[in-house]
Amino acid sequence: MKITKHKDSGKFSDASSQLPINLLTGLLCAGLTMSCTAPGAVAHSGSGELVSAQKSSKETAASAPWDLFKLALSPAYANPANLSITVSGGYRYVKSDGLPDHSTGQFPNQGNPNSISEQSYSFKMPVNGRLNGNITALNHSPFGVAINGVVFDPGTAEYWNNDRSSGWHMEAMYLGQRLGLDWSNAHVQPNGAYHYHGLPEGILQKFKSAGKPVLVGWAADGFPIYAQYGYKSGREASGALVKLKSSYRLKRGNRPGGSSGPGGTYDGLYEEDFEYVANLGDLDQCNGRTGVTPEYPQGTYYYVITETYPFIPRCYHGTPDPSFERRPPGGGPGSGRPGMGGPNGGPGFGRPGMGGPNGGPGFGRPGMGGPNGGPGFGRPDMGGPNGGPGLGRTDRHLTVNN
Repeated sequence: MKITKHKDSGKFSDASSQLPINLLTGLLCAGLTMSCTAPGAVAHSGSGELVSAQKSSKETAASAPWDLFKLALSPAYANPANLSITVSGGYRYVKSDGLPDHSTGQFPNQGNPNSISEQSYSFKMPVNGRLNGNITALNHSPFGVAINGVVFDPGTAEYWNNDRSSGWHMEAMYLGQRLGLDWSNAHVQPNGAYHYHGLPEGILQKFKSAGKPVLVGWAADGFPIYAQYGYKSGREASGALVKLKSSYRLKRGNRPGGSSGPGGTYDGLYEEDFEYVANLGDLDQCNGRTGVTPEYPQGTYYYVITETYPFIPRCYHGTPDPSFERRPPGGGPGSGRPGMGGPNGGPGFGRPGMGGPNGGPGFGRPGMGGPNGGPGFGRPDMGGPNGGPGLGRTDRHLTVNN
């Protein structure tokens, strides 16, 4: 089975480009006995696998024309630019250009100097995840992928004193607009990758009246990801929805100071400001729980994106597929984070270390390097195109020094 959505003709940017034919087909199918396919609709099988929703006229005849009209207009069916989701051999494959199917903030902006651009994602994950006896920490890679092909990527490139070995990692959702996050809790990497740090509001607005838990994507270990609402008991797909709460809280007291830490109160600026307390909320250490959902009526383990820390989970209960690991492009090693390396062979140093395209190393933070051979020095260093060093601070993320 396959769900494929491709670029439109360029005249429209969403599902409105298909409105006339979708509406006409739907209206005809509602009143005729011929076999028809409802364009753009998506359904789920009892096993939880996503399937193409192809219905004959007998199945759709019970639907009023007005319902089909609303379906055709529904923003939930707006087409991402280029998204393919297939299930084969027990695995789900997601290929995407990473472009969101909803409006975004203005990029570049004061907190984020990067522009959104197409990516080339190709992810693989098991259709039915397997729980492990241990927990796997998220390691500077996307946690999962959304139903629109945009990645969930909660990590940042900011550390206390710009030292990633310090043990004090800054939290993007605390910094918010200072990192240029938009209304969907997302911003853009130096390579143009739009990614979510919290609840994907652009997706959720399409399901405001759903009245049920909303599947927003899949984790790298194959388990589904839902937004913050779930059934209260977790054992029955009925009753009122409740806002699921994480089991993390701020630590009490002050952080260590001096050479050991940034000092100051535990206020949420750093991931290490939080602690997990079993059964404090509804969710476990990886912000998940076991229960029934509309797509999994027999129950499944699933992750939840919450409005409080950890927002997007920071660990897995299953085994993440290697296709989600962040790798340097072009063969050059990347010694920074995310360590894009030096395209075409040049090493990338610094954080996140885009390196020096075409051979020149990039130093600094985040270190875009010097394109075409010239090294880039400084912080954050967009580099000196064509050989000139880049000095100054125009980075994609804001560093906060305590």
